[in-house]
Amino acid sequence: MLIQTDPAPRAAREPARTLTVGIALMLLGCFLLPAAETNAPRTPIRAGLTYQPDTDPDKPWSIHIARLDLSRSDYVIATTVAQGTNFGMNTLSAQIKALPSELGRPIAAVNGDFYREKNPYQGDPSGLQILQGELISSPGPNSAFWIDAQGRPQMTNVLSHLQATWPGGESILFAVNSERPGGSAVLYTSFVGASTQTEGGREIILERAGSGDWLPLRPGRTYTAKVRELRDAGNTPLAPNIMVLSLSPDVAARLPKVEPGEFLKISTATIPDLAGVQTAIGGGPALVRGGQVTKLTAPFPRHPRTALGWNKDFLYLLEVDGRQSNLSIGMTFPELAAYFVKLGCTEAINLDGGGSATFWLHGQIVNSPCYGHERPVANGLVILRKKKPPAP
Repeated sequence: MLIQTDPAPRAAREPARTLTVGIALMLLGCFLLPAAETNAPRTPIRAGLTYQPDTDPDKPWSIHIARLDLSRSDYVIATTVAQGTNFGMNTLSAQIKALPSELGRPIAAVNGDFYREKNPYQGDPSGLQILQGELISSPGPNSAFWIDAQGRPQMTNVLSHLQATWPGGESILFAVNSERPGGSAVLYTSFVGASTQTEGGREIILERAGSGDWLPLRPGRTYTAKVRELRDAGNTPLAPNIMVLSLSPDVAARLPKVEPGEFLKISTATIPDLAGVQTAIGGGPALVRGGQVTKLTAPFPRHPRTALGWNKDFLYLLEVDGRQSNLSIGMTFPELAAYFVKLGCTEAINLDGGGSATFWLHGQIVNSPCYGHERPVANGLVILRKKKPPAP
């Protein structure tokens, strides 16, 4: 028997802001130059990676683009998270500094998914996130971007089949590391913080069973988990070696009560299968599919935007400033999609925008955030140059 629960809600927002900031940008000796046909000069950053500022004075628009040659094997695309090993809020610059050095040298980055702004679960991404192979946030209702096991960019709506199965065969769907409303189950790992931050319900503390697969939690796997303890008070402490399956009171009442020492099966299956994926981040809406602008729903306000697009040869990180009438007014979704088509992208997805819109390059914020400063965000997407292996 499968007990269907409502997925934990995830907030996405883009509040209006009116701060006007006029800043002339200069990077590596290249001023922003008009480029009506998207042909501003590209500045080589490293072999296979270029930076291209672009403007349209008639709108006006100020745009920042990093283009990565997908044939290069010496780069990796990774996600970041606010506190390095925990959800929260932090600037993109600080998140990049917290990346483990063995990943490589960060070169270019943008802010990532929409997120929950308030406690508890501040910085909880609205959708899917996979961080260095670890599933830290379950799929949301919108599109997601990931790099598949063959190194190819992908985008679609990911369907969650995350499921816990009781010894008697009863099963329940769950979300990962998010708020637990009524009628739901959530699996918590230490990424959410020091405790589950829940109230009431039933919480099943799970530990490794024998020598089988265990944490970090990875997509596309099935884990055997041993019940260590049951709690009915909520707010269970978390640790790196345990998971906590939290059931709302109504869900707990419908399920058999397991006992310490019994075993649950924890499946992290999704459609499509994300087994082996190291990097994924949520976003939306999808802007371009198969080289065509998607059907986008009105209204279409102009805002600062962050997005990424790609074709078979290149991947583009893009940010366009906005809410600054003398510098850049931002883009509508159709304008942003059309710009990606002009770049030659066959696929593109929107990320969080507004005051979160940030473009980081070589240790500097090179765009003009509409608040006049870099705003703390939940996560980001970064291109890194891999370290050369030591000489034999």
